[in-house]
Amino acid sequence: MGILYIVPTPVGNLEDMTFRGIRVLKEADLILAEDTRTSGVLMKHFEIKNAMQSYHKFNEHKTVENVILKIKGGQNVALISDAGTPGISDPGFLIVRECVRNGIEVQCLPGATAFVPAVVASGLPDEKFCFEGFLPQKKGRMTRLKTLAQESRTMIFYESPYRLLKTLTQFVEYFGAERQASVSREISKMHEETVRGSLQELVEHFTTNEPRGEIVIVIAGIDE
Repeated sequence: MGILYIVPTPVGNLEDMTFRGIRVLKEADLILAEDTRTSGVLMKHFEIKNAMQSYHKFNEHKTVENVILKIKGGQNVALISDAGTPGISDPGFLIVRECVRNGIEVQCLPGATAFVPAVVASGLPDEKFCFEGFLPQKKGRMTRLKTLAQESRTMIFYESPYRLLKTLTQFVEYFGAERQASVSREISKMHEETVRGSLQELVEHFTTNEPRGEIVIVIAGIDE
C-alpha cells in the first residue's frame, strides 16, 4: 500500500519550499493539485515533471474514490494546495479523512502556512489562539461573530481583499472600535505588509488604502 504525503507549498516566495518537499514531489507517483495551472509554475521552477491531477472543489468527491484506489494499489500520492498547507481552509482535508478511514498512512510535512507568520508578526498574545479561517458568507455569520465577541484567545481569520472593509466594519460592531488587531497581506511576497492598530484605525487605513493580495486578520481576545 502507498502513502499520502501532504506537502506545503510557498505562500509567496518560492525559496520557502523545503528540500524535503521538493524530494517528495519528485518521487511521488501522482501529485494532486488544487489548480494544476497554478501549481505548474512551482513544478517548472523546481523541475518536477510528475503527473498532476486536479482536486478542486468541483470534482473532489469523484477524485477521492479514485485516489484511494491508487494508493491501495501501491502508488505514493502527494497532495499540494495553491499556497500553504493543504487541508487548511481548502478541500484537501476530504482526501486526508478518507485515507485515515481506509487505514492508509498519511504523512504531513511541516512547512508554509499563512496564519503562523501573521499571528507572530501581529505583536498580539500568541501563546493561545483560535483559527477561524473564513467566516460564513451569509448564513451563520452574525451568530458566529456574536459568539466570538466573548472569545478571550487571539483570533485569526482569512479574508479576501474585496471583503476586508466590510469584515473589519462588522468586527468594530461586534468586538468594539478599540479592540487591537493587525492585518497582514501578501505574506512572503515582495509587497508584504502588516498594519497594526485598533479595529477603527484599521478601517480608516483600508478606507484610504485599497487592500490587495491574500489577507490574514489577527484580533486580540476580550480581556478576561
